[in-house]
Amino acid sequence: QVQLVESGGGLVQAGGSLRLSCAASRDTGCISAMGWYRQAPGKERELVAVITSGDSISYADSVKGRFRISRDNATTTVTLQMNSLKSEDTAVYSCFAEDGVTVQVMCIGTGDHYWGQGTQVTVSS
Repeated sequence: QVQLVESGGGLVQAGGSLRLSCAASRDTGCISAMGWYRQAPGKERELVAVITSGDSISYADSVKGRFRISRDNATTTVTLQMNSLKSEDTAVYSCFAEDGVTVQVMCIGTGDHYWGQGTQVTVSS
């Protein structure tokens, strides 16, 4: 079981920046990956960024070069730094974590995902 607490979000002008954070805690096992989805009204949910337990990082093409995801291992917190925001970035952003099991020194994802409550990001133009 993974618990997620999100913070951040809000209203920002186009070209501005916001920082989202997500703190994860777990009872057992490990967290294989954390990241952020976003969903705008009338749009499909989009995977924005992912960071794995091995620090592999992936970004959606739409945010490459503008967003940066990082992880604080000590606090099990992931941060999404969003720069050069555009109106099309407006969406509800939700943190997720993939549960995992420890195999040797690796954390292998189980396919079970846990979600934060979501936070609204609105970019005005």
